[in-house]
Amino acid sequence: MLNCAKCGSHPCYKGNLDNLPANCPMKSYGEIYEGAAVVYRESAGSMACIAARVEAGGYGVWPRIREIMEFSRLAGFNKLGLAFCVGLRNEAREVNRIFESNGFTVASVMCKTGCRPKEELGLRDDEKVRPGQLEAMCNPVAQALLLNKEQTDLNILLGLCVGHDTIFIKHSDAPITVLAVKDRATGHNPLAAVYAGHYFQSKVNLK
Repeated sequence: MLNCAKCGSHPCYKGNLDNLPANCPMKSYGEIYEGAAVVYRESAGSMACIAARVEAGGYGVWPRIREIMEFSRLAGFNKLGLAFCVGLRNEAREVNRIFESNGFTVASVMCKTGCRPKEELGLRDDEKVRPGQLEAMCNPVAQALLLNKEQTDLNILLGLCVGHDTIFIKHSDAPITVLAVKDRATGHNPLAAVYAGHYFQSKVNLK
């Protein structure tokens, strides 16, 4: 079982490889690391190198939206796909403006595209957010397929719900990055529930 989250020394980060914990995957799965190295040499190395350059170039200075644009420029990505949630439609408009003003072509598609009722998914009326009303289902499959049709170079997720983002990622042809995730309880700052500790304990712990 991989347990890097429980490692207190992190020698792989510090370069102190003589002190690897007994259960470190670097001791047990050497063939995995060699296989990964082959992938970098054959296909993923260029993108990984670009990512490292962006990390160094804007470390602690550039906001994520700038990092996305710098990464896209270096990777030769000109047409960006923006898959966004209706709840962040105002933010999507501003993100679209920023990308276009920096020379990118943007294809954007909102989660409710298709306007298909949630009942098609097998949801009962009493399970909806607002029972008794039409609620259009989120449609991440259509979002992905539409951006596939547009032949985007990179797709950017903005606020898709948990699960919907998973489905989008599964069906997207283009590589994907995330600008922001959905968290209605924290103002879309999910780590607040981690940093705030006991303040969120009742909301985080499963019953």
